[in-house]
Amino acid sequence: MKHNILAADIGGTNSRFAWFQTEGADLHLMDVVWLPTREADSFLRLLEQLRARPFSLLPEQADIVVIAAAGPVEGGLYCAPPYISWDIDLRRPEISSLLNRVALINDFVAQAYACKSPIGASAKCILSGNAVSEGTIGVLGAGTALGKAMLVPLPEGGFHALPSEGGHAYFPFLTDREAAFQRFYQKTGGESHITANLVVSGRGLSYLHRFLTGERLAPEEISARGLGPESETLAWAARFYGRLCRDFALDVLATGGVYVAGGVAARNPGILLHEAFGKEFRDSPTLGRLLARIPVFLIDHENSGLWGAAFLGRQLLQGKMGRA
Repeated sequence: MKHNILAADIGGTNSRFAWFQTEGADLHLMDVVWLPTREADSFLRLLEQLRARPFSLLPEQADIVVIAAAGPVEGGLYCAPPYISWDIDLRRPEISSLLNRVALINDFVAQAYACKSPIGASAKCILSGNAVSEGTIGVLGAGTALGKAMLVPLPEGGFHALPSEGGHAYFPFLTDREAAFQRFYQKTGGESHITANLVVSGRGLSYLHRFLTGERLAPEEISARGLGPESETLAWAARFYGRLCRDFALDVLATGGVYVAGGVAARNPGILLHEAFGKEFRDSPTLGRLLARIPVFLIDHENSGLWGAAFLGRQLLQGKMGRA
C-alpha cells in the first residue's frame, strides 16, 4: 500500500517542502519546492505560500506530515526557532485543521534520520574507519547556525534520533592566537559569548577570514572565491571543524560514525579534506585509538533534511515508533 508523506525542513534562510511516496521499505521523491523563509511572517503564511505554488501534494492530502525546524521542539507541538522571527505552534486550530497527522522535530534530528536513507548511503567518506553497526551515530553541521543530533538503533528495528542544542555551547579556543581571535570576534561582532554556532557557521567563516586577512567578505563570497590549499583561513576553519567533530564524537561515543551536513561544509568541502581536519579529529592523548576507528562522512545533498523527515514519517506509518 502506498502512502503519501509531506516532509518540511524549515531553516533560517530557506524552507523546503517535499512530497514522498512510500511503498514498503522504499521512499520515492515525487516533488520538491523551496520557499524563502523570511518572505513569510508566520508559519501559517508559509503554508499558504506553499498552497499557492504548483506543488503536487496539499498538506491535508498527506498521510503524515513531518516538519523539521531549526530550533528546540517542546512537547512535539511547539518550536520557536532562534533564527526565525516566528514560531511553529501545532496547537493553533488554523494550523492543526490543515494537517491530519503530524510530527514536529528538530532539523538535525531529520539530518540524523537521513543517514539511514539513500542520502546517507551516498555520503562521501572523509576519514575512513570501522563503523559499528549497532553504534551511535553523531550528526552535526553548520549553515546559518550549528546543528547536532545523534542516532541510535532500536531493539525492535528502526532507529531513534535524539536532539541536541550543543551549538549554543561555548567553543573551545586553545592557543594564544585563537584567544586573540575570540577577543576580536567579541569586540568586532559585539558578542560576549562566542559559541560554536558563531565559530563554524557561515558568519564565523566571515569573521575568521577578516581576522586573518583583514578582508570583509560575506560567506557566499568566500565560497565563490574558493579557499586554496595554502589559505590560512581554510586551515583554521578545518582545525576548528575537526575539533568540533572530535568533541562531539567523544560526547556521544559515535562508534557508528560521524556525519557532517550543513551548507558550510557542502559549499566548502576543502574544510573537511584539509589535513588539519583529520589531524585535529584524531588528536586525543587518551582516546586517539578509539577516534582512529570512527569514520567521518560528508552529506552534501541539499535536500538531506527532507529525506530524513520522510524516513521518520515512514517509520511512524509502519508503527515502529508509536504515534506522532
